[in-house]
Amino acid sequence: MRVGVLTREWPPEVYGGAGVHVEYLVRELRRLADVDVHSFGGTSGGATSHSPDPRLADANAALQVLSTDLSIAAATAGCDVVHSHTWYANMAGHWSALLHDVPHVATTHSLEPHRPWKAEQLGGGYRLSSWAERTAVLGADAVIAVSRGMRRDVLASYPELDPARVHVVVNGIDTQEYASVEGTDVLERYGVDPAVPYALFVGRITRQKGLVHLLRAADDLPGQLVLCAGAPDTPEIAAETRELVEALQARRRGVVWIRSMLPKPEVVQLLSHATAFVCPSVYEPLGIVNLEAMACGTAVVASAVGGIPEVVVDGETGVLVPYDEADPSAFERGIADAVAGVLADPDRAAALGRAGRQRAVEHFGWDAVARQTMTVYEGVLRGD
Repeated sequence: MRVGVLTREWPPEVYGGAGVHVEYLVRELRRLADVDVHSFGGTSGGATSHSPDPRLADANAALQVLSTDLSIAAATAGCDVVHSHTWYANMAGHWSALLHDVPHVATTHSLEPHRPWKAEQLGGGYRLSSWAERTAVLGADAVIAVSRGMRRDVLASYPELDPARVHVVVNGIDTQEYASVEGTDVLERYGVDPAVPYALFVGRITRQKGLVHLLRAADDLPGQLVLCAGAPDTPEIAAETRELVEALQARRRGVVWIRSMLPKPEVVQLLSHATAFVCPSVYEPLGIVNLEAMACGTAVVASAVGGIPEVVVDGETGVLVPYDEADPSAFERGIADAVAGVLADPDRAAALGRAGRQRAVEHFGWDAVARQTMTVYEGVLRGD
């Protein structure tokens, strides 16, 4: 079987959970099938890089994406099945299926109807991205959701979709790469005191990740707060975040902001020594970053949204905090109380971390994810 994997993110240009998913999924799929990767820039492992039409250099970003999708669709001849990830590549999969008469599998890592804040970034392009996702998802031979919660969201957003075509294949984690390490040189380089407990946030600066809620909740947290937060969606959210961080730093000590997206080994060291990892997302189909923290033996405090409760077991591997869009202040109080409770009880934090590591090892291996994905491919090739 020859599989065409279509993705925006690919090493070395990986910045989010979808990119991590594709990178590790392809690694395992290549043990089972021939895999071609078509990306929006990354070329590691022989991937083919595609770029927007240069005549669209000043056009809306959504138009640049769609022109890149046209380039990808033209290059997928000879594949037996194409597999797209996120709206960025979904139309490449849709057009490939129409052009080459092959099945299209679409993995939904997020859904445009659930991310209205993207209009801040894309303007009218958000209507184009929403159209692209809807068209591709409804036309796909199979849709993969990365959690049961995500499957419910897919069917609620696109009720015309046949539920039999929507499969759940969760994200995975490499528990050898993500494992606790002893070194502290990275902490010291960025000004984190290894002797003082700290809560850690790792993620992009976007409305989805809920960083503003954590910043508003952090005044009275004990210990340190370490923010590994970069790649802002827009200049406006970048400015808002900077103002909130600087104001928090003026009110309390121990707030460390690392503004770049760090290499994996550095993130692993930060995760390994954190007392609590904090995921205050307001929307999260699964939340692979929580798996990364659990694999490093770190207790997790997270919002109880999307697929997160399928990863983090409340009271066993971490603490889940209810999120209500209508009452963000209650969510912020809940985050503050949960993080403070974990930071104040190192024995409890360690027990949660050990249980999280065990859960990550037992339930979220990438080899199983690849086998389940192959089963989906085999089904669409049979016409199931």
